[in-house]
Amino acid sequence: MSPHPMAACLQDDLVRLRGELHREPELGLDLPRTQEKVLRALDGLPLEVTTGSRLSSVTAVLRGSAPGPTVLLRGDMDALPVTERGDASVVSRTAGRMHACGHDLHTTMLAGAARLLSARREDLKGSVVFMFQPGEEGHRGAKIMIEEGVLEASGERPAAAYALHVASSIVPPGTVVTRSGPIMAAADKLRVTVRGRGGHGAQPHRAKDPVPAACAMVTALQTMVTREFDVFDPVVVTVGSFHAGTADNVIPDEARFEATLRSFSAHAHHLLRNRTVELIRGISAAHGLEVEADYTPNYPVTVNDEAEAAFVAHTVRENFGEERFGYVPDPYAGSEDFSFVCAEVPSVIAFLGACVPGRDPATAPYNHAPDAAFDDRVLSDGAALYTALALGKLT
Repeated sequence: MSPHPMAACLQDDLVRLRGELHREPELGLDLPRTQEKVLRALDGLPLEVTTGSRLSSVTAVLRGSAPGPTVLLRGDMDALPVTERGDASVVSRTAGRMHACGHDLHTTMLAGAARLLSARREDLKGSVVFMFQPGEEGHRGAKIMIEEGVLEASGERPAAAYALHVASSIVPPGTVVTRSGPIMAAADKLRVTVRGRGGHGAQPHRAKDPVPAACAMVTALQTMVTREFDVFDPVVVTVGSFHAGTADNVIPDEARFEATLRSFSAHAHHLLRNRTVELIRGISAAHGLEVEADYTPNYPVTVNDEAEAAFVAHTVRENFGEERFGYVPDPYAGSEDFSFVCAEVPSVIAFLGACVPGRDPATAPYNHAPDAAFDDRVLSDGAALYTALALGKLT
């Protein structure tokens, strides 16, 4: 029996939980109120529940009636430092914080799946690990949970792991899309400080101006992208922050900029790190300046397992219909720390279209925007899909 009809019966409860999470978003690794809401949603279910020590995670294990493999289902829980725009009756009640990426929906769907699978416990031959994860937005929460043992929570490593991610635009409403191989980029951060010697703007020859050198670095980074990397294995370099000086007639002592760097393969990831730092140091030396180039790896490439991607496609088609599934032709340049799970066990992340009625998915505000919005009607779909994936592996 498809879990979809049972999930539909939970819709009102799921909408209520999502609303509670949305109105009280929390940031980073410490999400005490979110954790409390998740624990309350799981209360009374036949689960082995533990919480994290370095972060407000929740790990819940459901053991079936017979031995078998383990399946892991992930839902992230943290919000973003964004001030929400929208209907005052439903938006975040905390200024400067918003579930702009839909993690409140992910958490709710996973809690719904825990209820649905608990009701089917006697049918399960194996275990399900529910991974409620803080700190996806740049805090490497998945990596910390792995270090704290989430992949060994059932006593053995998962045979497969799955994550769903809602999309406020691009993906057609109610449609699930994914692909095998790389689906999201590696994301690294570059911080550069160019140090010179300040002076009067009218006599630059008596100073060592760091600004032109920093500008040359920014331009050279863009040239590097187009001249040193294969167009069929691309990288993205975006300088999003640049600061120097305090007045138009004063040459500053230093100039600083920060960039995000995206890549889609291990080869490009490695080359990007090495060439970026070499380039920065070379330009600095040519200008006779000092430089600090801090390259920080953040998230690796998110790579979907080929066999598991085919299984997800089959599960969606079987439970929702052929028209509800689509393949992504190219990876997304966004990043995901589910990539740490993908590096350890065969895994898939899939995207679920959640564009609200009245908006065109092609033009609607995308995830992370202050006016991004997500349709609650997909909550039961997500809970049902999580459930169907686990049932497909364990029954």
